Amino acid sequence: MWTLSSSMTKQTIDIITLGCSKNLVDSEQLMGLFEANGYHVTHDAEQPQGEIAVVNTCGFIEDAKQESIDTILELVQAKEEGRLKKLYVMGCLSERYLADLEAEIPEVDGWYGKFNYKQLLTDLQETNTCEGRRHVTTPSHYAYVKISEGCDRHCAYCAIPIITGRHKSRPMQEILDEVRWLVGQGVKEFQVIAQELTYYGVDIDGRQHIAELIERMAEIEGVEWIRLHYAYPAHFPWDLLRVIREKPNVCNYLDIALQHISDHMLSRMQRHFSKQETYELIERIRREVPGIHIRTTLMVGFPGETDDDFSELIAFTKWARFERMGAFAYSEEDGTYSALHYADDVPAEVKQARLDKLMRIQQNISAEIEADKVGRRMRIIVDRLEGDYFVGRTEFCSPEVDPEVLVPAAENLRIGEFYDVRITDAEEFDLYATTL
Repeated sequence: MWTLSSSMTKQTIDIITLGCSKNLVDSEQLMGLFEANGYHVTHDAEQPQGEIAVVNTCGFIEDAKQESIDTILELVQAKEEGRLKKLYVMGCLSERYLADLEAEIPEVDGWYGKFNYKQLLTDLQETNTCEGRRHVTTPSHYAYVKISEGCDRHCAYCAIPIITGRHKSRPMQEILDEVRWLVGQGVKEFQVIAQELTYYGVDIDGRQHIAELIERMAEIEGVEWIRLHYAYPAHFPWDLLRVIREKPNVCNYLDIALQHISDHMLSRMQRHFSKQETYELIERIRREVPGIHIRTTLMVGFPGETDDDFSELIAFTKWARFERMGAFAYSEEDGTYSALHYADDVPAEVKQARLDKLMRIQQNISAEIEADKVGRRMRIIVDRLEGDYFVGRTEFCSPEVDPEVLVPAAENLRIGEFYDVRITDAEEFDLYATTL
């Protein structure tokens, strides 16, 4: 239970971030803005110590929406009990359901959406505000860099375009300047994120500029690792593979959500990409970037998915042998094409059974892939000390979602530094290593 500190003042604000890394970047920008204007800010504290709380919500899928609502209601209770004076809400959930939320939870002192959250500071101070650099909340050696907002793809199941609107690229120079600033703060590893990063630049001049952006980013002194998240398969920018292959500080890693393989499903999902094209895409990526680790996301239980569709998905998963894979069961989202035009006709128990089977297969594939690394020399960055081990990652591992490398604490490593290691053992989700 949270308790108020007797020393608290109105200058202390707690920011709670829910959802994805793109939300985290928004919270970091807001934190920097508050700090530049004299506030003390905490982030995701176990026992928040501020008189003001700001919840940055997620509204993507049902579970995330429920988590956001539960967090808001918990803070409403803290306010009613006198442990909190003001409560504000921002982010995707309030962007999507503002009118309903205002009516249903009047105890919240102010609602802000996905894009107008900076107005909160003006409303609190009732004076002009000064801009500030984002406050990086991740370990000091890595950071997320958001290169665009929104998506133009309009997949049938996806609420992102409803929440964020059309794709909008950040100016390239602005991104590069931010990377240089982050390097100056000690950041070595950059997770490049967007709802759809391969579309970067199209809204500016009609051309895909993601390869140029990553190449220029890789040339910045002090940038040790760049990792790419959330590509889209259709109209893939092939020059990006050259950049991954040729630039040693661009990790051999690509996060590209494929969702399904059956042409029947891909058509109903409005993915604008076929089964044959998907097979050819995976083959070309692996051919042009030997040793690349591909992360993907697959969906089961989309409306109309038959046993044959699912069998195709299983066969594809066995063939592709993704190094990293997540999967989820379809959840109907308000306002999406599938919610408006399709019946959610795959029973919940069938969805779960298919999801369990798919993940069992992937579990075995992942275990085999990780076991093949035993005896190999690899480079890791150390994230933290946990118990008897230093915990690090290779270039093939993104923070928080991918396998980690455990090195005995007796080796006395430094957090945030790179080391060459020899892999000595492998478990399902972790590797063990010793330094060379």
